[in-house]
Amino acid sequence: MYRPLADELRPQSLDEVVGQREILGDDSMLRRIIDSKQIPNMIFYGPSGTGKTTVANIIAAETNRPLRRLNATTSGIAGIKAIIDELGTFMAPEGVLLYLDEIQYFNKKQQQSLLEFIENGKITLIAATTENPYFYVFNAILSRSTIFEFKQIAAEDAEKAVLRALRFLEARDHVKIEPEPGVTLHIAQSCGGDVRKAINAVELLYTASKGPGSTVSIMLRDTEQVSQKSSMRYDREGDAHFDIVSALMKSLRGSDPDAALHYLARLLEAGDLVGACRRILCSASEDIGMAYPQAVPIVKACVDSALQLGLPEARLPLAEACILLATAPKSNSVVMAIDRAQADVRAGKADPIPRELQNVHADSTEHKRDQNYKYPHSYPNHWVDQQYLPDALAGTHYYEYGDNKMEQAARAYWDAIKK
Repeated sequence: MYRPLADELRPQSLDEVVGQREILGDDSMLRRIIDSKQIPNMIFYGPSGTGKTTVANIIAAETNRPLRRLNATTSGIAGIKAIIDELGTFMAPEGVLLYLDEIQYFNKKQQQSLLEFIENGKITLIAATTENPYFYVFNAILSRSTIFEFKQIAAEDAEKAVLRALRFLEARDHVKIEPEPGVTLHIAQSCGGDVRKAINAVELLYTASKGPGSTVSIMLRDTEQVSQKSSMRYDREGDAHFDIVSALMKSLRGSDPDAALHYLARLLEAGDLVGACRRILCSASEDIGMAYPQAVPIVKACVDSALQLGLPEARLPLAEACILLATAPKSNSVVMAIDRAQADVRAGKADPIPRELQNVHADSTEHKRDQNYKYPHSYPNHWVDQQYLPDALAGTHYYEYGDNKMEQAARAYWDAIKK
């Protein structure tokens, strides 16, 4: 029966797990907890292929507790009930260690069905998720669990796993594997921090390269073809999406065109043209704003061109927009001004509009009276002193001029007129 190489090579001890030094190092918290064999309820949070399932297996082996597995994408209340029915029987006289993968797919009722047995210790829960648990796991579970974050595996650690896989294949099949220079590093770099993906690539390359002889040569060109786009971690509705678009916005705001182009490239490689366009359009008003107001129509033209062209040509106007925004002067005076205004409105400061500003229908009653609105164009410099805010907010300033050339020029202009 076929058994995937990644499963055959699954580490059997903590020392064999690659990466995760922060939580699995010699004096780390998680290692000390495992060594104590007093296992609390835990949530393992991190990308796929970073060792969450492997560590859960090792914990079960170290503590000699019966391990039960559920995957929230395919299991429901019936799966939970089947485990609960085992509790207190000869199958699980002292409880079980439950590994619940993808816990974010369980609804509140399903998660809460475990609470009673978590609290009395009959079930020790190790839940795993690729999404932020504070968003997807309900508070009742969170408050009873310790969260450990599994980080993306660095390329140097992934390469160790690749070399281990090659040595294992050599010993198992009694062959000599000769990878071209750069093969192992390329696999490690292109796996996106997913060890499982790296080992799967090794297995595929080995199978495709194996011939009748005792020597197996793995070519770099084959490796590049197998690993094409495999380093992408992306989910349009998950944390990866929001992390990338957040990084794009912050790189534009931070005036780093190189970083902005990098994150734009990641969005485009994932085919997320709309996501890239939305963030770039937003940045034009949020981060550049009044420092260079012309950025808005220019970026809008770039986005329109990109949507008309489609991928791959859309990358050109979007790259142009990113470089423009990253190198433009910055001002957040627009954001601060509208935030202040909305805060007042939400606080109930929405008093009657001054009569001078009301629509002319206000005079179309039997109690006619003059509106007394002063038409600014009838006065020098097209301005006249007049109250526009409601009485309770008279004198309030939401907009503060930024310290850039454009806004300071506007400030000087109006200061000269209004004084």
